Amino acid sequence: MERDFLIRTEWSVTVLDVIPQPCRVPFVSRDGRAFEYTPDYLVYYRLGDRAYPDYPRPALVEVKPAAEWHRRWRDWLPKWKAAWRYAQQQGWSFHICDESRIRDQALTNIRFLDPYRRMAFPAEESRMVVETVRRMGSSALHYLLARHFMGIYRSEGVAHIWHLLATRRLDCDIHKPLTEFTELWVPTDESA
Repeated sequence: MERDFLIRTEWSVTVLDVIPQPCRVPFVSRDGRAFEYTPDYLVYYRLGDRAYPDYPRPALVEVKPAAEWHRRWRDWLPKWKAAWRYAQQQGWSFHICDESRIRDQALTNIRFLDPYRRMAFPAEESRMVVETVRRMGSSALHYLLARHFMGIYRSEGVAHIWHLLATRRLDCDIHKPLTEFTELWVPTDESA
């Protein structure tokens, strides 16, 4: 599940960096013994076009299967409270992510697009498709196919557009199923 969390997190153009096991947080267990807890990840975000007061706070993240943390939450509550306090002191947030926040339509789409990342297409064709989307502001996949990949070139066009999504030259709402009606746009932070 941690691998899936990383796949999903690193897909986002708003994520600047993901640091594994970023800190040790001292805490006292329910029976009074002192321990240290190491959260799974610290996620830093890009400012993008937001004003500094709207900057997304870094997130300290623990990844746990829902069944496990539901069963053991009383035992883990002291360390998670300590992590929450520590995160607040650092100006971060603290989140527990289980499969309901990780294994969803977005992850399905990201996995589907992964093989297209390694494909190669003519740079000039890619530039033309991206420029069409840039000029329009957004475009449905079926429009791009009709405009740039008619007739026998349609299946190659579908692969080409999936490639542009997979390589982040185009973007979409990754939380919705990918279809010919998927709305595409050029990411605002292309330098990401």
